[in-house]
Amino acid sequence: MEIRSPAFKENARAALDDPQLRHALEHVKSGFIVKRAMAAEALPEFEKLRDSSKAIKDETLANLDKYLEAYETKVTESGGHVHWAESAADARDIILKICQSVGARTVTKGKSMISEEIELNDFLEGNGVQPVETDLGEYIIQLRGEHPSHIIAPAVHLARSQVEADFRRVHTHLPVDRDLTEPVTLLSEARKVLRAKYFQADVGITGANFLVAETGTSVIVTNEGNGDLTQILPKVHIVLASIEKIVPTLSDLSQVLRVLARSATGQDMSVYTTLSTGPRRAGDPDGPEQYHVVLLDNGRSSMIGTEFQEMLRCIRCGACMNHCPVYHAVGGHTYGWVYPGPMGSVLTPSLIGVDKAGHLPNASTFCGRCEAVCPVRIPLPKMMRHWREREFSRRLNPATQRYGLKAWAFFARRPRLYRLATSIGIPVLSLFGGRGRFKSLPLAGGWTRHRDMPAPEGRTFMQEWKQREAQKQGARI
Repeated sequence: MEIRSPAFKENARAALDDPQLRHALEHVKSGFIVKRAMAAEALPEFEKLRDSSKAIKDETLANLDKYLEAYETKVTESGGHVHWAESAADARDIILKICQSVGARTVTKGKSMISEEIELNDFLEGNGVQPVETDLGEYIIQLRGEHPSHIIAPAVHLARSQVEADFRRVHTHLPVDRDLTEPVTLLSEARKVLRAKYFQADVGITGANFLVAETGTSVIVTNEGNGDLTQILPKVHIVLASIEKIVPTLSDLSQVLRVLARSATGQDMSVYTTLSTGPRRAGDPDGPEQYHVVLLDNGRSSMIGTEFQEMLRCIRCGACMNHCPVYHAVGGHTYGWVYPGPMGSVLTPSLIGVDKAGHLPNASTFCGRCEAVCPVRIPLPKMMRHWREREFSRRLNPATQRYGLKAWAFFARRPRLYRLATSIGIPVLSLFGGRGRFKSLPLAGGWTRHRDMPAPEGRTFMQEWKQREAQKQGARI
């Protein structure tokens, strides 16, 4: 996947000029925010479960090596194999070798943002293995040659008419006069086409919402059942997950699951919560002959012990982007890589570098809604500020911004000079603010190009404060 995060501003301009996209993004606000609020309100202990889930993830990250080793031991005991992948290239090579070892030509895939991160589909296709996405949203965007615009609703940026056009373009073996005017008819057609793919596949690849150290279990949470078919029908099941997906016990899992679906889709629980532990055993009616887990690092271990460690608590619910006004305005593709929204604004610089993703932590109003709804209480605004600090210290932001901040810091460290400058500057500026607004202003073109800037009126804050204190003193006398 081409990294287009450096072009965030250009991407945003194009998104703002796309009326179809803006209409589609209205469904994010209407389809997720109210449902999440209702689900949380209906569960009296919801806030306590958020605290508990945060504590579980903190405990895991504090002892990540211990839990990963315990997980590997349990997977091995169940007859499975654990493969450690330090980089995206390592993970791709491991998966390809497993596919080649069984002569795989077709691979079905459950929804996995990690497979997007490592660019697995293009790699497999380039080596003679055809991947087939089985999640409806992922299947749609695969037909379009696109990438997900949302981590739980990959095709949320599309209209029904666009999906219909893609189905008619690709499903040429079906009757031309078939009715595709309703969402249910689109769903039925996708189900019919994908059903044959499940039986053709030699290997099934799923992501994992969680990995349980206590039992060596991988857990997927879906609403379509495609994940079950992907991991049960082929002779080989590969679980692709990043190292922070570990939770210590099944009891811990049950607690985190109670906040996941409520935060993501407003459901009490997703339709399918599937636990798999190892390959098929003697007497099992179905299941894979081989069970492999590929554990990906790809920069995550370097976040441990830093100010960005808390980002590894993320359980990929999407609540932060569902409530983010910036995401609502520009959509997920604008962010230019795998992870959009506030969580992407923190995670993406961690994984690909702030030099490539420096615009993302700046694309925030800092309204705090993302932190307010995060089920594991990740302080996303604080970490975006940390990335801004790093960007500044590495001189990656524009020179005018750096010099402007240095000038402000110079005056801020000299209170008397600061008060003198503002007492002179504010009255002067107020003379040029027509009707209390600036339509243009030197060094502020990025703001005034799209909106007016309020002009100062009257005296400075310090002058107002001093006068009010004097009035209070006089009233006491």
